[in-house]
Amino acid sequence: MERGSLPRPSAAELRRLVTRAKAGDQEAVDALYRLHVDRIYAYLAANVGNPHDAEDLTTQTFMRMILSLPRYRPSSTPFAAWLFRIARNLAVDHFRAAARARARPQPPPAREASAEDEALSVLDRETLRGELATLPLGQREVLTLKFVCGLTNAEVASVLSKTEGAVKALERRALRTLQRRPIRAA
Repeated sequence: MERGSLPRPSAAELRRLVTRAKAGDQEAVDALYRLHVDRIYAYLAANVGNPHDAEDLTTQTFMRMILSLPRYRPSSTPFAAWLFRIARNLAVDHFRAAARARARPQPPPAREASAEDEALSVLDRETLRGELATLPLGQREVLTLKFVCGLTNAEVASVLSKTEGAVKALERRALRTLQRRPIRAA
């Protein structure tokens, strides 16, 4: 998956890009992809916990974006919030499918080779992911969208179909919960 963020365009430039993409301009679609791919991937990686699944879901998010662009209405929701909502829905579907698969008897998984040479930063991310995983879903989503993906409270509220006040309350509760407990080692 090609990654490479571009500088964030102004709201007017983003509207023009979306309009061009809706009209079938492939360069505009590519630009929208490059503008959002890193944040969408970061959101999905933080939520699904598996880089391969996150890459697959990121690809699916942009495929769905392309298919759904004709129905996107800029007046109803900001483009980034609309795109994150697509990613969130795909992540929810992913978790539902995983839960159904766990409900069926599975053979024991094959053991993978150890990863002794992993960098300390990977362990730090795993520790953070583990701490986030202990939070209720709503709190975890708010923290991920705000601090990993860099969305504003208004954008997070739009993605999660909540009010900005509810987003702030979820953030406060999550941060309070995380402050009260010691960080576990990975």
